[in-house]
Amino acid sequence: MKKIILSLLIFTNVFAIESDERKRDYIAKFVPKHMSVKTKKDRFYYLLVPAIYNVYNELYFKYKSTEYNLFNNVNKKEIASLKKRYKVNSDEDLLKALKPHPISITLAQASMESAWATSRFFVEANNVFGMWSSKRGEKRISANVKRAGNRTIWLRKFDTIEDSIRAYYFLLATGKAFKGFCNLKMKTDNPHKLVKKLDKYSEIGDKYAKELSGIIRYNKLQKYDIK
Repeated sequence: MKKIILSLLIFTNVFAIESDERKRDYIAKFVPKHMSVKTKKDRFYYLLVPAIYNVYNELYFKYKSTEYNLFNNVNKKEIASLKKRYKVNSDEDLLKALKPHPISITLAQASMESAWATSRFFVEANNVFGMWSSKRGEKRISANVKRAGNRTIWLRKFDTIEDSIRAYYFLLATGKAFKGFCNLKMKTDNPHKLVKKLDKYSEIGDKYAKELSGIIRYNKLQKYDIK
């Protein structure tokens, strides 16, 4: 645990060093015109890295505290509540759901789904991962393009970027299509192996997994992974 805490502190300090006055002008609700590729990526990292780090941190410590509780057979009410929330029955499946996957994968998906933090859904709804909405009662916005039968597509609207990231991690932890992903992340933290199990996140299937792997490799996103 001490090693993990030290890693998190180092990660925070590195990000602080990379930040500068110019980057502090970047905001989610405004996309500067005629950005260079470098500027677009700088803005993306400035807006997303600390938010993803914050969510990863809270999920990781929930995972470790639950692991401790299960091992010591304590805090049973909390365990029962978590199992209900994540819709699992076994201790093993609960840990699979709670363990957060590598930050490099989250960044790669965020870059694809939000067009490097420039999409309308990101700007207007803090929706980093293009998450659809199927509930009339929740906050959402409509897509500009309609589907077959002139059907309106709705996307979720979040109060904060962090809320969007939490919802994304929860989707991957509970979605039936991602059981293989949850199983594999207990065996490896290799993002290039793990993304192969995310083919069902997108309609383009295997191509989606390959593109994620390419983004991680080209942009050296593994440097953000906490060892």
